[in-house]
Amino acid sequence: MRGAFAAALLACALPALAQNEAARTLELDEGVRIAFTLRTHPPGAHLLDPAAELAPTSPLATAKLLNRYLVAGDLVEAAVLSNAPKRRFEVFREYREAVGADEFKRIFSQYFDPANRLLAEIAIGRHALIIWQMNEASERPGRLAGQYFMEIEGRWLMDDVSSEPRSSLRRVLEAYRSGKLSPP
Repeated sequence: MRGAFAAALLACALPALAQNEAARTLELDEGVRIAFTLRTHPPGAHLLDPAAELAPTSPLATAKLLNRYLVAGDLVEAAVLSNAPKRRFEVFREYREAVGADEFKRIFSQYFDPANRLLAEIAIGRHALIIWQMNEASERPGRLAGQYFMEIEGRWLMDDVSSEPRSSLRRVLEAYRSGKLSPP
């Protein structure tokens, strides 16, 4: 009986999961085609539960953990979540010096603002792009921001190394920004 119940539960769950993920193709002017998987998340998926334990087990979990560290001003822990941690630390440090510590924290706290939303997660193999729509909390409402990630040995890290999949993800983000692809 348990097996039949589990099978029925799985059969009901599969359509809901299928709505969350879809294969898509971007066709560019140069005749280039980029195949990717589009994943959507429920409203509020980007919100941070301060009591939640986070680990880099998915692009979204890594983004939340990364942004939590940045809002706290912990550049070392944030940089460790990169596949090029030394360079990423320098980028964060230089940016914080340029805008000031308070503005740095404010900028990264925007990712958790309820007015903003996680628009989509785009995946090409072990590489992923999270696209955020920044609304009222942003200087440019409606702006699309992107964060790149890569799965390495079961952990999702910020993807700070040039590669063909990362370049393709950048082109997908540009297509969303230009209106060639419409948001889900």
